[in-house]
Amino acid sequence: MGDFVKLEKRGKVAIMTLNSPETLNAIGTQEDCEDVIAALHAIGEDTGVSCAILTGTGKGFSAGGNIKAMKEKTGIGPRAKPDETRANYRRGVQRITRAFMDCEVPLIAAVNGHAVGLGCDLACLCDIRLAAGSAKFSASFIKVGIVPGDGGAWSLQRVVGYSQAAEMFLTGDRYSADEAKSFGLVSRVVPDDQLMAAAMDIAERIAANPARSLRLTKRLLREAQHSRMSDILELSAAYQALAHTTDDHAEAVDAFMEKREPKFTGG
Repeated sequence: MGDFVKLEKRGKVAIMTLNSPETLNAIGTQEDCEDVIAALHAIGEDTGVSCAILTGTGKGFSAGGNIKAMKEKTGIGPRAKPDETRANYRRGVQRITRAFMDCEVPLIAAVNGHAVGLGCDLACLCDIRLAAGSAKFSASFIKVGIVPGDGGAWSLQRVVGYSQAAEMFLTGDRYSADEAKSFGLVSRVVPDDQLMAAAMDIAERIAANPARSLRLTKRLLREAQHSRMSDILELSAAYQALAHTTDDHAEAVDAFMEKREPKFTGG
Protein backbone atom coordinates (compact mmCIF):
# COMPACT_ATOMS: atom_id res chain seq x y z
CA MET A 1 0.00 0.00 0.00
CA GLY A 2 1.33 3.45 -0.94
CA ASP A 3 0.90 6.90 0.58
CA PHE A 4 -2.55 7.76 -0.78
CA VAL A 5 -4.39 5.76 1.89
CA LYS A 6 -3.69 5.58 5.61
CA LEU A 7 -5.08 2.51 7.36
CA GLU A 8 -5.28 2.12 11.12
CA LYS A 9 -7.18 -0.04 13.60
CA ARG A 10 -8.90 0.94 16.82
CA GLY A 11 -10.04 -2.27 18.39
CA LYS A 12 -12.40 -3.94 15.93
CA VAL A 13 -12.78 -0.76 13.84
CA ALA A 14 -10.56 0.06 10.86
CA ILE A 15 -10.15 3.68 9.74
CA MET A 16 -9.32 4.20 6.07
CA THR A 17 -8.23 7.77 5.36
CA LEU A 18 -7.64 9.22 1.89
CA ASN A 19 -4.45 11.18 2.37
CA SER A 20 -3.79 13.75 -0.35
CA PRO A 21 -5.09 16.99 1.19
CA GLU A 22 -3.34 19.18 -1.39
CA THR A 23 -5.68 17.75 -4.07
CA LEU A 24 -8.72 17.42 -1.77
CA ASN A 25 -8.03 13.68 -1.92
CA ALA A 26 -8.72 13.42 -5.64
CA ILE A 27 -7.93 10.01 -7.10
CA GLY A 28 -5.49 10.92 -9.83
CA THR A 29 -3.40 7.89 -10.68
CA GLN A 30 -3.66 4.15 -11.10
CA GLU A 31 -1.41 3.91 -8.04
CA ASP A 32 -4.07 5.78 -6.04
CA CYS A 33 -6.63 3.25 -7.25
CA GLU A 34 -4.39 0.38 -6.20
CA ASP A 35 -3.98 1.91 -2.73
CA VAL A 36 -7.75 2.11 -2.22
CA ILE A 37 -8.25 -1.44 -3.49
CA ALA A 38 -5.44 -2.80 -1.32
CA ALA A 39 -6.88 -1.10 1.77
CA LEU A 40 -10.34 -2.56 1.14
CA HIS A 41 -8.87 -6.01 0.59
CA ALA A 42 -6.85 -5.73 3.82
CA ILE A 43 -9.97 -4.73 5.74
CA GLY A 44 -11.98 -7.60 4.30
CA GLU A 45 -9.30 -10.19 4.95
CA ASP A 46 -8.75 -9.15 8.59
CA THR A 47 -11.14 -11.25 10.67
CA GLY A 48 -10.42 -8.94 13.59
CA VAL A 49 -12.17 -6.05 11.80
CA SER A 50 -15.94 -5.82 12.25
CA CYS A 51 -16.55 -2.31 10.89
CA ALA A 52 -14.61 0.31 8.93
CA ILE A 53 -14.77 4.09 8.47
CA LEU A 54 -13.82 5.89 5.25
CA THR A 55 -12.85 9.56 5.53
CA GLY A 56 -10.44 12.12 4.10
CA THR A 57 -7.56 14.26 5.32
CA GLY A 58 -7.98 18.04 5.33
CA LYS A 59 -10.92 19.92 3.80
CA GLY A 60 -12.00 17.27 1.33
CA PHE A 61 -13.54 13.82 1.54
CA SER A 62 -12.61 13.33 -2.12
CA ALA A 63 -12.71 15.75 -5.04
CA GLY A 64 -13.15 12.77 -7.36
CA GLY A 65 -10.91 12.55 -10.40
CA ASN A 66 -7.94 14.80 -11.12
CA ILE A 67 -8.87 17.30 -13.86
CA LYS A 68 -5.25 18.15 -14.66
CA ALA A 69 -4.51 14.46 -15.23
CA MET A 70 -7.57 14.26 -17.50
CA LYS A 71 -6.24 17.07 -19.66
CA GLU A 72 -2.78 15.51 -19.82
CA LYS A 73 -4.23 12.02 -20.37
CA THR A 74 -1.96 10.64 -17.66
CA GLY A 75 -4.40 9.63 -14.91
CA ILE A 76 -7.30 7.26 -14.33
CA GLY A 77 -9.36 8.58 -17.26
CA PRO A 78 -8.71 9.32 -20.93
CA ARG A 79 -5.98 7.89 -23.11
CA ALA A 80 -5.08 8.50 -26.73
CA LYS A 81 -7.73 6.15 -28.13
CA PRO A 82 -11.26 5.27 -26.92
CA ASP A 83 -10.47 1.57 -26.49
CA GLU A 84 -7.46 2.48 -24.36
CA THR A 85 -9.61 4.80 -22.24
CA ARG A 86 -12.18 2.03 -21.73
CA ALA A 87 -9.45 -0.35 -20.59
CA ASN A 88 -8.04 2.34 -18.28
CA TYR A 89 -11.38 2.75 -16.51
CA ARG A 90 -11.87 -0.99 -16.20
CA ARG A 91 -8.46 -1.67 -14.65
CA GLY A 92 -8.53 1.35 -12.33
CA VAL A 93 -11.52 3.19 -10.97
CA GLN A 94 -13.99 0.42 -11.78
CA ARG A 95 -11.91 -2.02 -9.75
CA ILE A 96 -12.33 0.37 -6.81
CA THR A 97 -16.10 0.04 -7.19
CA ARG A 98 -15.85 -3.74 -7.35
CA ALA A 99 -13.63 -3.78 -4.25
CA PHE A 100 -16.23 -1.76 -2.33
CA MET A 101 -19.00 -4.09 -3.45
CA ASP A 102 -16.96 -7.19 -2.55
CA CYS A 103 -16.01 -5.94 0.93
CA GLU A 104 -18.23 -7.72 3.46
CA VAL A 105 -17.19 -5.50 6.38
CA PRO A 106 -19.78 -2.77 7.13
CA LEU A 107 -18.46 0.57 5.85
CA ILE A 108 -19.26 4.03 7.22
CA ALA A 109 -18.48 7.14 5.16
CA ALA A 110 -17.51 10.05 7.41
CA VAL A 111 -17.77 12.83 4.84
CA ASN A 112 -15.58 15.60 6.21
CA GLY A 113 -15.63 18.00 3.24
CA HIS A 114 -16.19 18.09 -0.49
CA ALA A 115 -17.48 14.81 -1.99
CA VAL A 116 -17.46 15.52 -5.71
CA GLY A 117 -18.03 13.21 -8.69
CA LEU A 118 -16.18 10.01 -7.93
CA GLY A 119 -15.89 11.20 -4.31
CA CYS A 120 -19.68 11.32 -3.98
CA ASP A 121 -19.91 7.87 -5.53
CA LEU A 122 -17.37 6.48 -3.05
CA ALA A 123 -19.61 7.66 -0.23
CA CYS A 124 -22.59 5.94 -1.89
CA LEU A 125 -20.68 2.66 -1.97
CA CYS A 126 -20.52 2.72 1.82
CA ASP A 127 -23.36 1.32 3.91
CA ILE A 128 -23.87 4.32 6.18
CA ARG A 129 -23.06 7.97 5.47
CA LEU A 130 -22.49 10.76 8.01
CA ALA A 131 -21.60 14.32 7.00
CA ALA A 132 -19.84 17.19 8.69
CA GLY A 133 -21.81 20.41 8.61
CA SER A 134 -19.37 21.90 6.08
CA ALA A 135 -19.55 18.92 3.68
CA LYS A 136 -20.64 19.50 0.09
CA PHE A 137 -21.90 16.92 -2.41
CA SER A 138 -21.96 16.99 -6.18
CA ALA A 139 -22.37 14.42 -8.95
CA SER A 140 -20.64 16.86 -11.28
CA PHE A 141 -19.45 14.68 -14.16
CA ILE A 142 -21.67 16.59 -16.60
CA LYS A 143 -19.88 19.85 -15.73
CA VAL A 144 -16.71 18.53 -17.37
CA GLY A 145 -18.56 16.88 -20.25
CA ILE A 146 -18.29 13.25 -19.14
CA VAL A 147 -20.51 10.55 -17.67
CA PRO A 148 -20.13 8.68 -14.34
CA GLY A 149 -17.60 6.08 -15.44
CA ASP A 150 -17.26 4.50 -12.00
CA GLY A 151 -20.71 2.91 -11.71
CA GLY A 152 -22.32 5.87 -9.99
CA ALA A 153 -25.37 5.60 -12.25
CA TRP A 154 -26.09 2.33 -10.43
CA SER A 155 -25.18 3.27 -6.86
CA LEU A 156 -26.49 6.83 -6.46
CA GLN A 157 -30.07 6.06 -7.47
CA ARG A 158 -30.15 3.14 -5.04
CA VAL A 159 -29.34 5.60 -2.27
CA VAL A 160 -31.53 8.58 -3.18
CA GLY A 161 -33.97 7.21 -5.78
CA TYR A 162 -34.07 7.68 -9.54
CA SER A 163 -35.54 11.19 -9.67
CA GLN A 164 -33.08 12.74 -7.21
CA ALA A 165 -30.14 10.92 -8.79
CA ALA A 166 -31.22 12.15 -12.23
CA GLU A 167 -31.38 15.72 -10.92
CA MET A 168 -27.91 15.43 -9.42
CA PHE A 169 -26.30 13.88 -12.51
CA LEU A 170 -28.07 16.01 -15.12
CA THR A 171 -27.60 19.38 -13.39
CA GLY A 172 -24.23 18.76 -11.74
CA ASP A 173 -25.46 21.01 -8.91
CA ARG A 174 -23.75 21.19 -5.53
CA TYR A 175 -25.67 20.39 -2.34
CA SER A 176 -25.04 21.24 1.29
CA ALA A 177 -24.88 18.60 3.99
CA ASP A 178 -28.37 19.55 5.19
CA GLU A 179 -29.75 19.27 1.66
CA ALA A 180 -28.07 15.89 1.29
CA LYS A 181 -29.75 14.73 4.50
CA SER A 182 -33.14 15.97 3.30
CA PHE A 183 -33.13 13.55 0.36
CA GLY A 184 -31.42 10.65 2.11
CA LEU A 185 -27.88 10.86 0.77
CA VAL A 186 -26.63 10.97 4.38
CA SER A 187 -28.36 9.81 7.54
CA ARG A 188 -26.92 12.38 9.90
CA VAL A 189 -25.22 15.80 9.86
CA VAL A 190 -22.95 16.65 12.79
CA PRO A 191 -20.64 19.56 13.65
CA ASP A 192 -17.28 19.27 11.91
CA ASP A 193 -15.35 18.61 15.10
CA GLN A 194 -17.73 15.81 16.12
CA LEU A 195 -17.74 13.85 12.84
CA MET A 196 -15.20 11.16 13.68
CA ALA A 197 -16.57 10.72 17.20
CA ALA A 198 -20.04 10.18 15.75
CA ALA A 199 -18.70 7.73 13.15
CA MET A 200 -16.73 5.83 15.80
CA ASP A 201 -19.80 5.63 18.02
CA ILE A 202 -21.79 3.91 15.28
CA ALA A 203 -18.81 1.75 14.24
CA GLU A 204 -18.25 0.51 17.79
CA ARG A 205 -21.96 -0.28 18.24
CA ILE A 206 -21.82 -2.30 15.02
CA ALA A 207 -18.54 -3.98 15.96
CA ALA A 208 -19.96 -5.07 19.32
CA ASN A 209 -22.12 -7.60 17.48
CA PRO A 210 -21.13 -11.09 16.25
CA ALA A 211 -18.50 -10.61 13.54
CA ARG A 212 -19.46 -13.42 11.18
CA SER A 213 -23.15 -12.57 11.26
CA LEU A 214 -22.32 -8.92 10.54
CA ARG A 215 -20.61 -9.93 7.30
CA LEU A 216 -23.41 -12.28 6.31
CA THR A 217 -26.00 -9.58 7.00
CA LYS A 218 -24.16 -7.03 4.87
CA ARG A 219 -23.87 -9.54 2.02
CA LEU A 220 -27.62 -10.18 2.21
CA LEU A 221 -28.33 -6.45 2.06
CA ARG A 222 -26.08 -6.06 -0.99
CA GLU A 223 -27.57 -9.04 -2.80
CA ALA A 224 -31.09 -7.79 -2.03
CA GLN A 225 -30.38 -4.62 -4.01
CA HIS A 226 -30.64 -6.51 -7.29
CA SER A 227 -32.26 -9.89 -6.54
CA ARG A 228 -35.80 -11.25 -6.52
CA MET A 229 -37.44 -11.96 -3.18
CA SER A 230 -37.45 -15.70 -3.95
CA ASP A 231 -33.68 -15.61 -4.48
CA ILE A 232 -33.13 -13.68 -1.24
CA LEU A 233 -35.26 -16.14 0.69
CA GLU A 234 -33.07 -18.99 -0.53
CA LEU A 235 -29.88 -17.10 0.26
CA SER A 236 -31.24 -16.09 3.67
CA ALA A 237 -31.92 -19.71 4.54
CA ALA A 238 -28.38 -20.69 3.53
CA TYR A 239 -26.78 -17.85 5.48
CA GLN A 240 -29.00 -18.56 8.48
CA ALA A 241 -27.82 -22.17 8.45
CA LEU A 242 -24.25 -20.87 8.69
CA ALA A 243 -25.08 -18.32 11.40
CA HIS A 244 -26.74 -20.97 13.59
CA THR A 245 -23.46 -22.93 13.71
CA THR A 246 -21.35 -20.05 15.06
CA ASP A 247 -19.99 -19.88 18.58
CA ASP A 248 -21.28 -16.32 18.89
CA HIS A 249 -24.85 -17.43 18.18
CA ALA A 250 -24.60 -20.05 20.92
CA GLU A 251 -23.12 -17.45 23.28
CA ALA A 252 -25.92 -14.99 22.48
CA VAL A 253 -28.59 -17.60 23.27
CA ASP A 254 -26.86 -18.64 26.50
CA ALA A 255 -26.46 -15.02 27.58
CA PHE A 256 -30.13 -14.32 26.90
CA MET A 257 -31.24 -17.35 28.91
CA GLU A 258 -28.85 -16.50 31.75
CA LYS A 259 -29.81 -12.80 31.74
CA ARG A 260 -26.25 -11.53 31.23
CA GLU A 261 -24.29 -9.61 28.62
CA PRO A 262 -22.84 -11.83 25.87
CA LYS A 263 -19.11 -12.14 25.29
CA PHE A 264 -18.55 -12.52 21.56
CA THR A 265 -15.29 -13.92 20.23
CA GLY A 266 -15.90 -13.87 16.48
CA GLY A 267 -16.23 -17.64 16.30
